[in-house]
Amino acid sequence: MTSDRLPGHEHRARVDLPQWMRHPTPKRRTPARYVDDLVEGLPALRAARRAVWHWRGRTRWTESHPNLVAVLSFVVAAVLGTALVTGTYYLLALATSGEY
Repeated sequence: MTSDRLPGHEHRARVDLPQWMRHPTPKRRTPARYVDDLVEGLPALRAARRAVWHWRGRTRWTESHPNLVAVLSFVVAAVLGTALVTGTYYLLALATSGEY
């Protein structure tokens, strides 16, 4: 007697993977991996690393106030540019007058 229900799941044929995919070569031991193992092996260094990660993930003031930073940086650049151009003209005037 056959059932009127459809099979719930059809199995696919097994795929034979190549040898290099079933057993990949081990990762190379680079100096960075040795340092990483050293840092992970010592609790104080591991805590310092995680503190640096937490510090780098914070929201910076420039990200929370982009418009204010843009205006301030423009003002600073304008003042510095004006001071440099004025100083250059002053030195040129001294050089041409012979007092330099």
